[in-house]
Amino acid sequence: MSKKTIIINPLDNVAVALCDLKKGEVHEGITLVEDITKGHKFTLRDIKKGENIIKYGNPIACATADISKGAHVHTHNVHTNLSENLEYSYNKVPTDVKPVKGRKVKVYPRANGDVGIRNEIWVIPTVGCVNGQAKLIVEKFKSKYGVKGCDGVFTYTHPYGCSQLGDDHERTKLILQKIVKHPNAGGVLVLGLGCENNQMSAFKEGLGKVDESRIKFLVCQEVEDEIESGVKLLKEISETVKKDKREERDISCLKVGLKCGGSDGLSGITANPLVGLFSDYIVAAGGTTVLSEVPEMFGAEQLLMNRAKDEKTFNKVVKLINDFKDYFRRNGQTVYENPSPGNKAGGITTLEDKSLGCTQKSGAGPVEDVVFDDGFVTEKGLNLLNGPGNDMCAVTNIAAAGCHLVLFTTGRGTPFGGFVPTLKIATNSDLAKNKSNWIDFNAGAVLESDFETQLEKLIDLVVDTANGKLAKNEINETKEIAIFKTGVTL
Repeated sequence: MSKKTIIINPLDNVAVALCDLKKGEVHEGITLVEDITKGHKFTLRDIKKGENIIKYGNPIACATADISKGAHVHTHNVHTNLSENLEYSYNKVPTDVKPVKGRKVKVYPRANGDVGIRNEIWVIPTVGCVNGQAKLIVEKFKSKYGVKGCDGVFTYTHPYGCSQLGDDHERTKLILQKIVKHPNAGGVLVLGLGCENNQMSAFKEGLGKVDESRIKFLVCQEVEDEIESGVKLLKEISETVKKDKREERDISCLKVGLKCGGSDGLSGITANPLVGLFSDYIVAAGGTTVLSEVPEMFGAEQLLMNRAKDEKTFNKVVKLINDFKDYFRRNGQTVYENPSPGNKAGGITTLEDKSLGCTQKSGAGPVEDVVFDDGFVTEKGLNLLNGPGNDMCAVTNIAAAGCHLVLFTTGRGTPFGGFVPTLKIATNSDLAKNKSNWIDFNAGAVLESDFETQLEKLIDLVVDTANGKLAKNEINETKEIAIFKTGVTL
């Protein structure tokens, strides 16, 4: 690597180390007064106590002590500027989207006009009590019939569906209903117990009209042998699913989720900006992207608000932010209790630091809509989605809202994957090399080449994945769901 440091914005008073640096070395014209670990920051001039630390051209913290030029800037000598309550105003900024050359993908058309990039068969339990039965049904079906004619047979288990009250009960039911309707599933068996709160009759009513050759229902307490009955129903579903064929469509049919997890000091320099360029590309091509992780918008929310397409959308973004802050307060928690220990070890100092890097995944285009818990993504372009930053819950929310796949940037690495292809994008080349069994794409390569070259490679990967290439999480069969819980369990 020829480049060892970077100043992200000309307004910044700190630089970021792109590799481990030693005390006494000279970088950016500054002699370092202590060692600086990769991803961490050092000052470009003397900074007085109370003065703002500027990164990404914006304040990320204030100094809690005088900091000498060339010194390490981190949690030991700075503190967040953020407060609990903020006043927001709509200051619309230009968000022109440049025309791009579109691409073609081969996808499965669905009867409702949507498309899927997988043609899988799923077993979805309405309640955690039948998780074991769901697994046995899948195992017995696969051992008896194999998976010819579809892209795989899976069950997505969870611990909920009973002993939940109010919003938790409704959220569990809605998330599961949205998964059942997901276009990556060619067919679904909904498996219930019979005595749970999440009753099958109400669940079916909430789904509305369904194709009964593709979506079937089984209540374990109502049959003598639920395993045999489940296998029989899966066989019936498979007879319909095997008739489905891929057809060519424009890339604008794709809905792509944008997520980060295990971020480090390079996340906002390599992977997140690269994903932001991808978001701008697919939006310009007529497609859709979805950014969630609301707590990781705190500190950068005004920048997103200024990109709202109109004042109505601006007000929805304000509601998105304030509702999540209220959730923190209701539970007696500090709104800005972030970043995580892993984030800090990787060089992220405050929530502003994390959020300004995190939101770069959204690119520079306009915010077209905000989607709350009960909705699907319906607007083309960039959407914001309600949900926490937790990896498993966030990916589940993003996919359940209708995304076909998720671009997941990471600096620390994680094997996790959701129920849709979850492409792991490493922020640095060391991670990509050391965890090649987890990582699908190395965004650290932008430091050796350029963003334009890596963007073309990322577009190629998304197209290949939409056409059927397996993501690492699919190869490893790390496909899970997690349902966001906020209330009481009986």
